[in-house]
Amino acid sequence: MTTTTKDTQTQPVRTHRRAHRRDRNGPLFWVGLVLLTLIFVAPILWMFLTAFRTQADARRIPITFIPDEITFRAFEIIFNEAQNPVLLWAFNSLVAAVLHSLLVLAIASMAAYALARMKFRGRNVIFVALIGTMFIPGFVFLMPNYLLMDRLMWLDTILALVVPGAAGAFGVFFLRQFFLSIPRELEETALIDGANTWTILTRIVIPISRPALVTLGVLAFLGNWNDFVWPIFVLFSPERMTLPAGLSSLRGAFAVDYPVVMAGATVAAIPVLILYAFVQRYVIEGVATSGIKG
Repeated sequence: MTTTTKDTQTQPVRTHRRAHRRDRNGPLFWVGLVLLTLIFVAPILWMFLTAFRTQADARRIPITFIPDEITFRAFEIIFNEAQNPVLLWAFNSLVAAVLHSLLVLAIASMAAYALARMKFRGRNVIFVALIGTMFIPGFVFLMPNYLLMDRLMWLDTILALVVPGAAGAFGVFFLRQFFLSIPRELEETALIDGANTWTILTRIVIPISRPALVTLGVLAFLGNWNDFVWPIFVLFSPERMTLPAGLSSLRGAFAVDYPVVMAGATVAAIPVLILYAFVQRYVIEGVATSGIKG
């Protein structure tokens, strides 16, 4: 009698799962997936193809998706002209983004572990105040940060790109949520074996938190790599410009050379696409497992 009741209860669940699986693998699911793919891929493909167009073809109306003539003129301009050192700008962006990401990971991991595991007076107040800063627009800090860089004599240096924003609230919040999902038994066992707090963080917590750390590192890298306004404010020398700030100079004074601009945008997009292709597994895992426990 009990077995019959259990089978009766589990049968609707199995039927619901089979129906959900059929809906997920049905034609509407794949049509929607293809449409979403086109929405995200089409602008990237358009940017890439425009970089190989002639200037007249890029301005022609009605527009055509496939270029009439393939030319490397835009890439020759951005790579061969001395006044447009795109490779140097890309190198500056790469160095600044990597150093910024490492600094974000170092600061956020220590602060997040303190807020997640250590017990001290005012911990919740500090966390709430930290979260509150996430609701303040970034432009509010533009002028104070500029004056601080001026006082430290960091203007027109790579430090002005690396240090500001490294102690952001999002990274601390993101890692704290992940650290809360780690079983305390692992840390308690290490404490019994004589490990201190720093050893537990560096030898146990951080290796376990690789997906979250990689996710935060990628987000910090992209934020610094794509930053346009801040480098314009703090960098003055053309040879110290980053790629987004330098690409703005590729536009003419009276007319926009669209193939040249798209060629520069393609150079800026390729490293990001390569980075995500290698770390997408960690990013998906980190996003899926963060925020499980609050």
